[in-house]
Amino acid sequence: MPVMSVTVNFYSYFKDLTGCAVTTEDLAPGATIAALRQQLCARFPKLKTMQKSTLVAVGLDYQDQSYVLQAGDEVSMFPPVQGG
Repeated sequence: MPVMSVTVNFYSYFKDLTGCAVTTEDLAPGATIAALRQQLCARFPKLKTMQKSTLVAVGLDYQDQSYVLQAGDEVSMFPPVQGG
């Protein structure tokens, strides 16, 4: 079965939840951000509690759960920005 790889960068306290700043995930071609998040939550269970508030960007643009990933995409995951 063919696979594609994407790079995932974790920011802020997501690095603490996962224990790493960067990981590479192999996905089926045509996988969406939703599929990637499901796979990441299986690998890093502490991320599950953050699912509703996680911001996801591909390259420089925020994307929703239905965005179809491409091989070589760089995905960034981080908590909502808090001001004050």
